[in-house]
Amino acid sequence: MNIKKTSMAVTAMLAAAVMALAGCGSSSNAGTDSGATETKKTDTFVLGGLWPETGSLAYLAPPELAAEKLAVSDINEAGGVLGKDITTVDADTSDADHADQNSSATQSVMSKNPSFVIGPASSSVVKNVYKTITTANVPMLSMGATSSDFSGLSPYFFRTVPPDSVQGAVLGQVIAQDGVKNLAVAVFNDEYGTGLRDTIVKTAESAGVNVVYGKDDAFDPTETNFSSIATAIKASNPDAIAIVAFDQTKALVKELASQGVDTHKLYFVDGNTADYSKDLDAGLLEGAKGTIPGVMASDDFQSKLVKAYGKDISTFTYGAETYDGIILAALAAQKGGSADGATIQKNMAAVSGANGGEECSTYKDCVAALKSGKDIKYKGLTGIGPFNKNNDPSSANIGVYVFDGKNVPQFDHTQEGKVPTD
Repeated sequence: MNIKKTSMAVTAMLAAAVMALAGCGSSSNAGTDSGATETKKTDTFVLGGLWPETGSLAYLAPPELAAEKLAVSDINEAGGVLGKDITTVDADTSDADHADQNSSATQSVMSKNPSFVIGPASSSVVKNVYKTITTANVPMLSMGATSSDFSGLSPYFFRTVPPDSVQGAVLGQVIAQDGVKNLAVAVFNDEYGTGLRDTIVKTAESAGVNVVYGKDDAFDPTETNFSSIATAIKASNPDAIAIVAFDQTKALVKELASQGVDTHKLYFVDGNTADYSKDLDAGLLEGAKGTIPGVMASDDFQSKLVKAYGKDISTFTYGAETYDGIILAALAAQKGGSADGATIQKNMAAVSGANGGEECSTYKDCVAALKSGKDIKYKGLTGIGPFNKNNDPSSANIGVYVFDGKNVPQFDHTQEGKVPTD
């Protein structure tokens, strides 16, 4: 395994999409789902997985798929759910630019009557598919969809990452603390990009930072020629630049550098805090910073993911969030005595510790506590707080990373953020 601690491992605990990563967001509080179908009690847990195996977020698929394999293995080795092994059904959703594939992948998984669906990581993809899942009384959990609009999206929608409002606020604080006076912001035009931009700008401005470019602008996600954008940024004479994007980051950074803009004073988010050692000239990003929801993945967890995946993994983003999401769902079924969606949904908050209970950190130990009649609080790899009334983690860690001379993000420190419920 190449990137151990250096990878933006965020494991992101909580961290993204990227993602849409992170993602991208969607609509407003849906209250209760209408038209939901009835579910029947069952002791067979079918795990559905929606992954970005192709498209602009394909680099996130390896750690997510590895985490699924590891979680299923750990659960089954501990006796499974309700005495039976978990079975899985997976599909490739690609990214938000492939809406037809978003839908067909989801329909393919749903045709197998899953008990629970893990993914997608992208908010934009979640927006395209969540109704198909939640109106069928099937709970879903995103490991990377960070859109602030998703808080309370549906009683059947959960996530193990905090909304963008938390990461955006932390990055805005870091920018201000670094003494930046004039900030340019370059973001792509989707809900992930504009949502993070708005929070970063609001936080930075409240701390006295002057936003000189990009406050109300966003570029097309399919943009490949950043010449005019880089020219406009340079003309605004910023001290630093915050970039919210995915793969577009590479082309934008190269164009900024070609026009003489200082690329050592850049700020990234979970969607682009990645290893650029093979993509950019050495030293180009040295000193730049990025944030990723979550904590640093331990060497032990990274090793387990690589072993489960069967080959090297270059980034561990959302691995922990995926793992914890699956464990929580399995525990919810175990606690409720059935692997149907309605039972799992009803018990997700309880096993996360929303009602207190005995703390446990492995599926095996948590099941043992449940079987002895105890309430539990699963304390997983992500370190998030129990689910709140919006099915968001009530607290989360945001990792701050600094790029080294090889353009690889190195963990610097963690900053905790509380998740608002208003």
